[in-house]
Amino acid sequence: MAGEERALAVLVRALQGLAPKDFQEFKTKLSDVHVEGGWNIPKDSLVKAAHPCALAHCMGENYSEDAMMDIAIALFEEMNQRDLVEKLLDEKVKEYKRKYREHVVREFLRYKEVNSRLGENLSISSRYTDLTVARKPRSKRGGEHEAVGTSRGRADAGNGPATVTAQTLFKPDRDGQTPQVVVLVGAPGMGKTMTVRKVMVEWVEGTLYTQFDYVFCIDCKDIAFTKEASVADLVSKCCPHRRTPSGKILDDQKKILFIFDGFEALGFSLVQPEVELSSDPREVKPLETTLMSLLKKTVLPESSLLITTRPTALQSLGQCLEGEYYAEILGFSAAMREEYFHRYFENDNKADVAFRFVRGNEILYSLCVIPVMSWTVCTILEQELYKKKNLVECSKATTWMSVFYLSRLMKCRGRDNPQDLQRFLRKLCSLAADGIWKHKVLFEEKEIKDRGLDQPDLLPLFLNEEISKKGVDHENIYSFTHLHLQEFFAAMFYVLEDDEEMVGDSGALAKDVNMLLESYSKSRKDLNLTVRFLFGLISQKSIEYADKIIGCRISPQAREDMLRWLQGKHRGISHPSQALKVSELDTFHFLFEMNEKSFAQSALGHFTDIDLQDIKLTLYDQMALSFCIRQWAALGCVTLRGCSFRQQDPGKELAASVPR
Repeated sequence: MAGEERALAVLVRALQGLAPKDFQEFKTKLSDVHVEGGWNIPKDSLVKAAHPCALAHCMGENYSEDAMMDIAIALFEEMNQRDLVEKLLDEKVKEYKRKYREHVVREFLRYKEVNSRLGENLSISSRYTDLTVARKPRSKRGGEHEAVGTSRGRADAGNGPATVTAQTLFKPDRDGQTPQVVVLVGAPGMGKTMTVRKVMVEWVEGTLYTQFDYVFCIDCKDIAFTKEASVADLVSKCCPHRRTPSGKILDDQKKILFIFDGFEALGFSLVQPEVELSSDPREVKPLETTLMSLLKKTVLPESSLLITTRPTALQSLGQCLEGEYYAEILGFSAAMREEYFHRYFENDNKADVAFRFVRGNEILYSLCVIPVMSWTVCTILEQELYKKKNLVECSKATTWMSVFYLSRLMKCRGRDNPQDLQRFLRKLCSLAADGIWKHKVLFEEKEIKDRGLDQPDLLPLFLNEEISKKGVDHENIYSFTHLHLQEFFAAMFYVLEDDEEMVGDSGALAKDVNMLLESYSKSRKDLNLTVRFLFGLISQKSIEYADKIIGCRISPQAREDMLRWLQGKHRGISHPSQALKVSELDTFHFLFEMNEKSFAQSALGHFTDIDLQDIKLTLYDQMALSFCIRQWAALGCVTLRGCSFRQQDPGKELAASVPR
């Protein structure tokens, strides 16, 4: 039965419950009703409606379903027919609940990805992959919680806090305490919003959070510019185009879960005088006061809250919450990374090929702990498989994925001035390089401010803000979302050309790529990945992409310097008449990362031998070696003493063609 038919049936039964005298009184009052923007029921129509069924249908023909029910409820209240008022209100709540659930399905079940084709929407159920979530100790007093945001994407960590899932966030803890307020923390791209989507869909399906009659999801970006609102107004925003029976809904507080997604987007102070806080969910107050009233539990104290946020908002949140639980998204575990690939490709053969390619590259595999990086990698590999049907020639191993990831982050701020974004990026790269030189992954707030990086709209895209364990009076510390991303940005520092305004603005760190390469050659082998990123960044493809998409120019001088360094790297003290040998595997890694045939030919042209000893060659090593040998015209001798090859199952060769 359709909603309107159900409402009519309920109204007929209510009118049938009236005594003849009361029925006439109802008709009389109905004739005086004026609907704003509508019209009155014609007098002759009311005269003809001699019995409840006819009158109900007469109202249905002249009013919308909502207006019909609201008018009937108002008239019954005037007539002091409390039982009938409650019956109609109950029906209105049931109908609202049904409509609201339909709305949730429309809003959350399907979504559009950045790279989706026109009209293509994806199902959250088919794509969502469980994340590793660590529950932090329960807060005793606002602002004094354990450090959150310090795990840096280690989803496979074994000895950390207890892990939970989105499904168990509101289950009792080890002490038997059931959380009423949960703060879900994660860096950009860690999957907070996707998790919220999944929660909403599973609630509608009846497989999650069945203890709640209503789960209201409020996107903080959507309300950030709202000046005033009541709690009832916020509820109404969750199901537009419906008259919300907020009174009946909000009466049963324990059955309500509010989700605030992206709390950091609000950007205002949560410090409000206690006397300003509200206890009435219908009272309109400045938005920050209404939100503070919910957080402080002066309004709807028995309702539950789930707040998702980047670490940047934790300090202000911690000052106004009590007894809250913190849970941090650590990313994909090893098993979940593989599952995500299968969900993305929806084809086991293609997923296996792509995942083995990534698994063969330790750096890339490590980066895939970040969900948005897994998406980036899958997006690019899907394009490669479409073009080539195999990945042996895929040049986008690590650097290209990171460049693509950077472009996605920068597009998140597409409305900003491009020059401001580029200036911020250069300062960020300087910080990364300084940290790499000093073996430093944590940065103090003063360092962030001194470099001009304290820009709340940009900083959280690249750095995690980590709250000090010592409380709110201590400065925060910052880290890149992944160590390999810090190494990537450090490499960018050495190859990006500076704008005139930026000259001399790199701090005390010398922007000398030759010094970096020489330090690596002599003693700083920990710079290996930074140097590998350098080679990936100076490829012609990266130069063109960085200029066109990111708006940053890569120095051609760095390319020349790095070619000279490679040509001289293995000469050592060899006599000119002796054959020159390449004896270190990193040379092949660097050239494979760049994946430019002419550059590899120039770099290797003076050498005639390969001499490797006691190396266990991974699949990635073999691919890099194979690429270089194919470009090496002068190669005369290959010596592999004590080397072994890590083999794969013959039926699962990476180079195998992908079935159509």
